[in-house]
Amino acid sequence: MNLADLNKVALAMTAPGRGILAADESSGTIKKRFDAIGVESTEDNRRDYREMLFRSTDAMKKCISGVILYDETIWQKAKDGTPLVKLIEQAGSIPGIKVDEGTQALPNCPGETITVGLDKLAERLKKYYEQGARFAKWRAVIDIDAAKGIPSYTAVRTNAHALARYAALCQQAQIVPIVEPEVLMDGAHDIDKCFEVTEFVLKETFQELYYQRVALEGMVLKPNMVVAGKKSAKKSSVEEVAEKTVKLLKNCVPGAVPGIAFLSGGQSDEEATAHLDAMNRIGGLPWNLTFSYGRALQAAPQKAWSGKSENVAAAQRAFTHRAAMNGLASKGEWKSDLEKKAA
Repeated sequence: MNLADLNKVALAMTAPGRGILAADESSGTIKKRFDAIGVESTEDNRRDYREMLFRSTDAMKKCISGVILYDETIWQKAKDGTPLVKLIEQAGSIPGIKVDEGTQALPNCPGETITVGLDKLAERLKKYYEQGARFAKWRAVIDIDAAKGIPSYTAVRTNAHALARYAALCQQAQIVPIVEPEVLMDGAHDIDKCFEVTEFVLKETFQELYYQRVALEGMVLKPNMVVAGKKSAKKSSVEEVAEKTVKLLKNCVPGAVPGIAFLSGGQSDEEATAHLDAMNRIGGLPWNLTFSYGRALQAAPQKAWSGKSENVAAAQRAFTHRAAMNGLASKGEWKSDLEKKAA
């Protein structure tokens, strides 16, 4: 393992003004997204859509530091025969790969899951590295349902253990691991419950990373923000989300970690941007704070595109706008009236 090189990649992934495009939707997820805009989910349509994003030169060069790909996409070629990985590299962005294989029910823990995909991961990482991937992603999913005693210690511990095993294998393969322990915002819990559970999850995760000798300087953390559940009666202000998330991270994330790239987790486009901006305005933090958004970068361009080639320019404009807004937020320079101007 060359830690200096891993650290360089991790710093580039979370550099101020730029963030990560999560374009690693599984076949099932992208089908849902395409169904919503009336587009059939074929291999060519998926390729055309993602190629359109990667050819949004302004957004890619200025605001996107890296792109998380799904297995299908990392092997695909653009319409003109250029490998999609090359398009990403030519735009000055870093190709990455989602390596987990989704979730399965966790034995003895009804309603909870464990992320799978460690078998043969070392061999897969070697092939992905040869194909150009310089970072990877693994997502653990933790739900909150206090009435059912969820999350259990079993679920938190086993998912943290798997995340650390994945991270150690990545570093051995000279690939930067994005460590993503996501506490879902689907429930009716309030913001303080989210804080409590996320603190538990992050502390367990870093404990496991330590046990498995993962070099913190060569990783990126992808956490959820501290927000109330979607079904909660109490809505938090942007300031409260920012203050509580920063407080949590200071409590849990060692300063050796180069950068933190948040997931959007079902927040609206503008909420995800406003929260990131407010955190960066607090300032004085040991790590760079940026974005690793899927929906919050792609919902607008998907709608604008709707599978029609004549809409490509409009969709690229929509993507470029969202990428630019989040780029500003990663420096604490976003203003809500910039959204209105674009509209």
